[in-house]
Amino acid sequence: MRPALTFESVRLRAAAVPMRRPLVSNPLIGVTKEWMFILVDVQTREGVVGRSYLEPYLRTSPRYLFPALEELAARLAGKPVAPIDVYAANVQALHLVGREGVSLIAASALDMACWDALAKAAGLPLCCLLGGSTGAVRAYNTNGLWLKPASALADEAKELVAEGGFRAIKMRLGRPSLQDDLDAIAEVREAIGPDVRLMSDFNQALPAGEALLRCHALDDEGLDWFEEPVVYDNYAASAQLARELKTPVQIGENVYGPRAFYKAVEARAADLYMPDLMRIGGVTGWLRAAAIAGAAGAPLSSHLYPEVSAHLLRVSESADWLEWRDWGNPLLAEPFALRDGALVVPDRPGNGIEWNEDAVKRYAL
Repeated sequence: MRPALTFESVRLRAAAVPMRRPLVSNPLIGVTKEWMFILVDVQTREGVVGRSYLEPYLRTSPRYLFPALEELAARLAGKPVAPIDVYAANVQALHLVGREGVSLIAASALDMACWDALAKAAGLPLCCLLGGSTGAVRAYNTNGLWLKPASALADEAKELVAEGGFRAIKMRLGRPSLQDDLDAIAEVREAIGPDVRLMSDFNQALPAGEALLRCHALDDEGLDWFEEPVVYDNYAASAQLARELKTPVQIGENVYGPRAFYKAVEARAADLYMPDLMRIGGVTGWLRAAAIAGAAGAPLSSHLYPEVSAHLLRVSESADWLEWRDWGNPLLAEPFALRDGALVVPDRPGNGIEWNEDAVKRYAL
């Protein structure tokens, strides 16, 4: 029997969780010592609560995201919790203000919470509701190896591998000089050995010309991918890199919605893609992007949001890697388990997210 739920209201809270390893990135991002979360609880008339969260980076983000979320939620009050319909209604409401940025982020959060509520009402894990099964999703550890001096990376690289039996980790590139990046890669590779896979992320740090020079110079370093060497929407420059390099180019975390995702794939802007749930359009946006990636034969990984992303990778045709980060674990009543370098999707209804209320209070803004 199909569960019937009615959207009633939304509860919003903000929390800032201290990071075990502060994020040290390029000057555009700087140093981040705490990670921002907006917790989203969709209350239904039938008593089922759908949960999701956002990772909006900035401590000031509630000032503009809360009003956007409340506005969209008010439009849904009294309507059925049917995520496809909710997504369509929210996107239609955004036609005049644009389907990118704050507006789509707000719609994504509500979409994720609605899917959670529906899966809970059905008594199924989200991936099972979508036609898949629970199980393990291979992951790489992204919890460190920021833009620190090369001499500080070896021990941290070993720690990242050991934290969950990981067979893949990610480091950041884009230091002041090519030699600095070469030294950093050498330190990490020496520490982890030849059998652990090593991804890299430039965080959009390089101008197009510098990206060509540096990525060609790093092309024989045995990296699994170069992530976002150039600004995220410069598809032409990214496509040139993808054509010329042996190392795959990875983009996608900053792509807003499945239509923009299609444009990136159509432009052959990269070899690999990694949607971010708050930008791609939540679960509904992800499913549509995954269909595009699958049809194009493009491997699909995740960006942040490991819990919900794990469910979705279980039902994505071209599923590749899950990005594992533990920054939100203190807020979870029961964090997902790691086993032999994979995140295990639990056999419990919904997306598996419930809050540790004591921790939410402790880190609340």
